[in-house]
Amino acid sequence: MRGLGCAQFSIFLLLAYVGFLSGCGEKDPCQIDGQFRDEAMCIGREAESLEGSAVDYFADMDYGVSKDPAELVRRLSPYVPGITEEKAVEAFAVGRNNWIVWTAGNDRLWDELSKASFGNLDFLKTISNYPGTRFSRDNRWQYFGLVNEPCYKKGAEPRQDRWGLYLDVRDENCGPDPFENEEKYPGVKIGARGEGDLELGSYYGYGTGIVGLRLFPNPDFDAEAQKKWDPVKYYTDKDYYLSKDLVKPYRVGMSCGFCHVGPNPSNPPVDPENPTWANLNSNPGAQYFWIDRIFMWAADESNYVYQLFHTSRPGALDTSLVSSDYINNPRTMNAVYNLGARLELAARFGEEKLTGGERDNKQLNEYAPAGSPLNNFYKEPDTVFTPRVLKDGADSVGAIGALNRVFINIGLFSEEWLTHFRPLVGGKEISPIEIKVGREYSSYWQATEAQTADLALFFLASARPDHLSAAPGGEQYLQAPPEQLERGKEVFAETCARCHSSKLPEGVESKFPAGCNGSNYLACFSDYWEWSKSDAFKEEMTSIVKTEDFLDNNFLSTEFRIPVSLLETNACSPLATNAIEDNIWDNFSSTSYKDLPSVGVIKVQHPISGEQSTYEMPAGGRGYTRPASLVSVWSTAPFLLNNSLGKFNWSGSVDDRVDSFRDSIEKLLWPELRSGDFTVVTASGKEHPGVIDRTEGRTFLRISKGYLPEFLAPLQGFFARWLPWIADEDGISIGPIPPGTPINLISNIDMDKKKDVLKVLLKAKHDLKAAQGAESDQDLKEAFSGLVDPLVGVSKCPDYVVNKGHYFGTDYLNPMFDDSPGLSDADKEALISFLLTF
Repeated sequence: MRGLGCAQFSIFLLLAYVGFLSGCGEKDPCQIDGQFRDEAMCIGREAESLEGSAVDYFADMDYGVSKDPAELVRRLSPYVPGITEEKAVEAFAVGRNNWIVWTAGNDRLWDELSKASFGNLDFLKTISNYPGTRFSRDNRWQYFGLVNEPCYKKGAEPRQDRWGLYLDVRDENCGPDPFENEEKYPGVKIGARGEGDLELGSYYGYGTGIVGLRLFPNPDFDAEAQKKWDPVKYYTDKDYYLSKDLVKPYRVGMSCGFCHVGPNPSNPPVDPENPTWANLNSNPGAQYFWIDRIFMWAADESNYVYQLFHTSRPGALDTSLVSSDYINNPRTMNAVYNLGARLELAARFGEEKLTGGERDNKQLNEYAPAGSPLNNFYKEPDTVFTPRVLKDGADSVGAIGALNRVFINIGLFSEEWLTHFRPLVGGKEISPIEIKVGREYSSYWQATEAQTADLALFFLASARPDHLSAAPGGEQYLQAPPEQLERGKEVFAETCARCHSSKLPEGVESKFPAGCNGSNYLACFSDYWEWSKSDAFKEEMTSIVKTEDFLDNNFLSTEFRIPVSLLETNACSPLATNAIEDNIWDNFSSTSYKDLPSVGVIKVQHPISGEQSTYEMPAGGRGYTRPASLVSVWSTAPFLLNNSLGKFNWSGSVDDRVDSFRDSIEKLLWPELRSGDFTVVTASGKEHPGVIDRTEGRTFLRISKGYLPEFLAPLQGFFARWLPWIADEDGISIGPIPPGTPINLISNIDMDKKKDVLKVLLKAKHDLKAAQGAESDQDLKEAFSGLVDPLVGVSKCPDYVVNKGHYFGTDYLNPMFDDSPGLSDADKEALISFLLTF
């Protein structure tokens, strides 16, 4: 969708978008004296009226831990001394319900994005079972990677109680969805919601049959909209459903569980399309989620935006999807494992300083009772001890702040959030969303903060590893000879543990004393890295790894920020700008993060010629990646932060997970086995195959005519006749873009380089016109060849290979950082045997 932000290929397209915005500029009734309120506060609903539910509906999930109150007390009492069984179950349920069904009013955002994406995103289509489409509940898991919610079944007929939509229906063998109880959880009565024929609903919405998506009556679906509504045309008539004026009867809200609930690796469903609650966990992350298919329901492969989405492998998502930073950097959905061990790491190495709006974040000690160790993660007035949640280590204001930011990212208080940037397409200067503003003017914000402490307790009690030894048939993969397993432990200790163990040798704190996480970070890290190469470190680390309880409560990561110059992975994720000073997440990243020094120069390659050049990494937070946790690593392949390394198997079965793990770990440890037609030149001078994501055919940037603003719509026919490179009979259609075009050439245009970008746009407009005469794809490529270097010159991330880097244990590692010889094949096999036990 960031590629939509690069509609800069034509001034006409920019005009179209500006016109679209101006057509939607009516004053919002919830904007008072220039300040937005959310829909709840707008009608006087206080946060207390949006209380989190304590119904333990999902009791079979997460290994059924909430069915054993005594076990919950055992897990939570170290953090909440004296907690009773009743309170433990209640807090656990509120936290889990917050994760799985609480959408915090964000149905408004996703309805807005349906318009801002020109109809490409339409969750009402995504959740439908309309006959003849390529997806329904029957294949929802295989096609979308979305989890079918138990206790629902396919609705094969239009639902008259849902305005003729083809939606899932509740299984009559199950009781009612408790969260739909309108009397207990009355919806926010605003606009037409609750008036006339439009129901009020619950503030948790109706179940959709998909875990993490909830259905809410649309406040804009008034009597006039109801008269115009035609469910048949909604599914069949492009001129009807691809219109900015269409008002649908429902908005779809999204919970955190949409991107984080997945099949239990150790107890997978027999039929992945029909799981039971016992087959699902809240922690693994949506590892099978196809964002290109979900967020572009039509899956038009000739649309450049679809091709851009297609760069997100299953289970990966660009977290700056809405507040575009002009860098395409899909990242895997974070699993939540061993949170207690992660907090212990934060207490040891996570000290960071907060200033300004960063200090407005809630902290654990605001909720924890006296005597709880949770009180030790914040020291007045400005010191926090924090885990780092995002891949680039940007979430650095405390565990509570990290959790709260997730809700904003999926639409909490979108009335305010959307004023700080132009959603999806960018082109507007970004400003920070302020915590103090959200807290003052959003009841949903306040209600979310009130539930976040219970969410943290839920994870502390539930975030356990998924072991292969406990999985059906898993033991067959754990038959390594004892001597091989012992050697695997030694290899892990000497090669991997310095980044992938939260249990480390004595003296490690001396390498990271207070103050290391700011401007002095690289000096501290270099000191640690040199120590990790010493015989003393390796000997002590080996002893630690060989202890019987090494894997117990081990986060299997250090959470240190690793310079991308050492990792040599794709630089686009650590170049992300959302959390730097004065950007959208300014309040949610620490001053220590913003003070991080530059990691120096990295080498990048031209996407066509392969020629190497240098790129100076900026300071101010960018340039680092925290090591992934290796908890349950057997179940988390493909690898690298964008899931680009290894085979993807869709079923989620134990056999398929292990098969994917095996393929992925071999490509990690033997880089010469990696796929791709591009030759990667590493810092060591060695080469291996690599992948650059490219368009798979002729593609176009499109806006359907129903989304054109009024001033431009009458000219569309003129454009189609006289300017065919920017329009056709269906609307604006910029192109064709030749097959094989590196997708990030277009998606990563740095709009801050305004003068240079304008020159590129003018040239692009000229070349698009010339390309109309190109009959063959080769001719089309020739017509575009002059654009490649100018586009590279205005790129915000000129790094194009997605499956490179992480050469530890191989001969490909940069000798400047470690000149140790690569592991032998036998040692690599031994390491693999040990990793399978994680």
